[in-house]
Parts: sequence; C-alpha cells; structure tokens
Amino acid sequence: MPQALSHPTHPAVPAAPTQNFRTIALIVASAMFMEQLDATVLTTALPTMARDFGVTAPNMSVALTSYLLSLAVFIPASGRVADRFGAKLVFRSAIVVFTLGSILCGQANSLPALVAARVFQGLGGAMMMPVGRLVLLRSVERRNMVSAMSWLLVPAMIGPIIGPPVGGFIVTYLDWRWIFYINVPIGCLGFVLVSLFIAETPRTDEGRFDVLGLFLSGIGLGCLFFGFELASHAGERDVALALLGVGAIFAGLYVRHARRVVSPILDLSLMRIPSFGLSVWGGSLTRITQGAQPFLLPLMFQLGFGLTAAQSGTLVLATAVGSVSMKAFAPKLLRRFGFRRSLIVNGVVSSAGYALCAAFRPGIPYGVIFAVLVLCGFFMSFQFTAYNTVAYDEIPHERMSGATSFYTTFQQLMLSVGICIAAVALQGSMTLRQHATVQLADFSTAFLAVSAISLLATFWNVRFSPDAGTEISGHRMISPRSSPAA
Repeated sequence: MPQALSHPTHPAVPAAPTQNFRTIALIVASAMFMEQLDATVLTTALPTMARDFGVTAPNMSVALTSYLLSLAVFIPASGRVADRFGAKLVFRSAIVVFTLGSILCGQANSLPALVAARVFQGLGGAMMMPVGRLVLLRSVERRNMVSAMSWLLVPAMIGPIIGPPVGGFIVTYLDWRWIFYINVPIGCLGFVLVSLFIAETPRTDEGRFDVLGLFLSGIGLGCLFFGFELASHAGERDVALALLGVGAIFAGLYVRHARRVVSPILDLSLMRIPSFGLSVWGGSLTRITQGAQPFLLPLMFQLGFGLTAAQSGTLVLATAVGSVSMKAFAPKLLRRFGFRRSLIVNGVVSSAGYALCAAFRPGIPYGVIFAVLVLCGFFMSFQFTAYNTVAYDEIPHERMSGATSFYTTFQQLMLSVGICIAAVALQGSMTLRQHATVQLADFSTAFLAVSAISLLATFWNVRFSPDAGTEISGHRMISPRSSPAA
C-alpha cells in the first residue's frame, strides 16, 4: 500500500468545531480514567476479598489475570468492530458493558463468579480504550490534537497512581464491593455525555473479519500478558517462562499470518509509516519505566522507608500533580520546539528524573522527594503526550481505527513488561547482594535499570523528521527556517 507510506495530503481527521474538542477529550478521558483506576484499585483489596470467598490470597491473582486475558483478546479487534458498527455506538456500548461488569463484580459471592464478571468487564475495557481514542482523533482538528491529547492523557496516567490509595481507603472504611460500585455513576454519566456531545462517524465495511488472526493474537498476547504478570510473583517463574514461550510462538505465527491476508486484525504494515513506527518503538521503551514506577515507589516507601500505606500514597500522588500541571504547557512547548527536539531532550530529562529516585533515602526531607516526583510526573506525561499525538501524524483517515487498536495493544503490553522488569531487577539485586529481604539498595538498582531502558528510546527519537507533526504542533509557523514560500 504505497499511499500508506507517504505523508497524506488530506487531513488525518475530519474538521470539527474547535469549541467542542475539550468536552470530547474530557468525556473520553473520564472513561479511560474509570478503566485505569479499576485496573489498579483492586490490588489492595485482594486479601480482604480472599477471606470473604474462603480462598488464599495468592489464588485471588486470577481476578487480575482474567481481566488481562480479556484485554489481550479483544483490544486487537476494537478497530475493526468500530469500523463495522460505528465508533460512537461501540464506545457507548463499551461503557455500558464495563459498567454492567462492575455491578456483576460487586455482586460476586465466589471466586469463579468474580472471574467471569472480570472477563465480561474486560470486554468493555478493551473496547473503551482504543475506540475512545479513535472517537477523539476523528472529532478534533489537527491543530488542536496536542491540546486534546494533553486533556486525554492526564486522567489515564492518574488512574494507576491513585488506584492503590483509593483501594486502601475503601477497604479500610467501606466494603470492598464499593471498589466496583464507584464505576456505576461514572459509567452512567459517560453514557449520557457520549450520547449528547459526540457525533457518529460513518461506518465502513472492511470485508471478512480476521477470525484466525484474532485467535492467534489472542493466545499470543494473552500468554505474554500472563507471563509478564506472573514473572513478578515469587515461586511462579517456571510457569511465567512457559507462558512467555507459548506467547512468543503464537506471536510468530500471527506475524506470518498477517503477511498473507488483506485485512489482518493487527496491521503490521502500519509500522512502516515513519511517525507511527518510531512512536511505537520509542513509546514502548518509555512505558516500561512508566509501568514500573507505580510498582516500585509504594514498595520502596513502605518497605524501605517504613511509611504507612496512607503516607506512601500521599507521596506517590506527587506524580499525578505533575501530570495535571503538564497539560497547560504541552501545546506551547511543542509549538516552540517541535516534536523531534522535544522528544529527544525531554526523553533524557524524564529518564534522568526517575533515575534520581534511586538516590531517595529516609533522611531526605519529604518535601524534596515530593517536588522531585512532581517533576517526574510532569516530564513523563509530556513525553507521552508527544508520542501519542505525533504517532497519528501520517496515518490516513481510513486506517485510523487499525492504528488506535495497534497502538493501545502495545501500550498495555509494555506497562506489564515494566512491572516484570522492575520485579526481576529487585530480585536480581537481592541475589547478587545475597540477602533475603529487599533493601533500599535493591530499589536503587531497579530504578536505574528501568530508567536506562527508557533512555534507549533516544535512539528512535533522533530518527524523527525535523518536520514531524508540524501541522499538528504549529512549530513550522515560528521556525526560523520557515519562509512564506515554504
């Protein structure tokens, strides 16, 4: 498809009323916040739920992995489903499914019932994330994409950070079932707002649905998700390695299959589009660090500093403060410096910020630690705003749905990889230092390891074109090299 490899001459998204893009972005962001919060708030309630169900706490991990399985199977299909039935209808239906799944989870009286409800809830979450982004991309003018993505990204980053503190509060002062019931008013409000403020997009007929591709990608991604998740659990490394091996085999089979069909469920040819492919590679490496920090920071503050869960949660919320403050600066910075220079410089700064967490010690004033984490949240959030926006710079309108499902699949996978690598780094440091309990030096090793990985994204950042995303950021209009003739 040669036309897919060149910069499109037509807008990637249709024009939309500029006064409405913030409303659309906040509606989509609220749905994504609900999904991201739910994905992490459950972890603190697992011991309490285990007592109610009469099982051991380790057995409750299936409540997490069942949700991951549903994501792995259905995210790749989200783009094709949106094309077939319409993005607004699918997004609204996803909110309904996720909300109903939350109610079923809250009503569960046994572990098997909870697992079934989580699979159903995951179906809604899998459709909600990529289709919500698709709705936004198709509703916003290109010149407003940076600002829209800033509004969208902040709630998505805050959800995993505040999830554990919120879960701890609910378990302490309320019944664990309210972890799921809090989604109901948000879901109902989201359904109404989508119906009122988001317009339907034309449906397209993509031909035969890639059933074999869905089967191969579902098994491959499901095993990889499970494998990376179990690798962070002591005593389950053999099972994790087996799952990762099976996942790699099916992923290879899918790659072979995708090269032979006209419309694969995950279109690998999208990686040939420069801005998209570079964003996937650079963003994937950076998301390893982003996935690791909500895992490492609370553990370090509680096990290394001796803080309570509430005190730890207060410090970790600093990254959320930084993420929120970023959205006001992202459009101006990208307009001034452009995507390429911003990704290169900010990528190094954001990696260095989390590397600095390796120097945290109990003697450092908590105000200093809080300030450092605010800056970490600011720079990392800006980096993802840039990646998530420039990725779609050269995507033709007719391939936007496939691009969003592809991009979201890698996002979720890399966040799981980040947790796995952080856990492996902790365990490896403990083994090398020959002590049985985790110590502050082990956390320092883990922070340095994941920060070094995100720093490797610089190799892909420097390969962006200096003109990448100029129409989106407006950088060309103030660039000294630009002229009226250009």
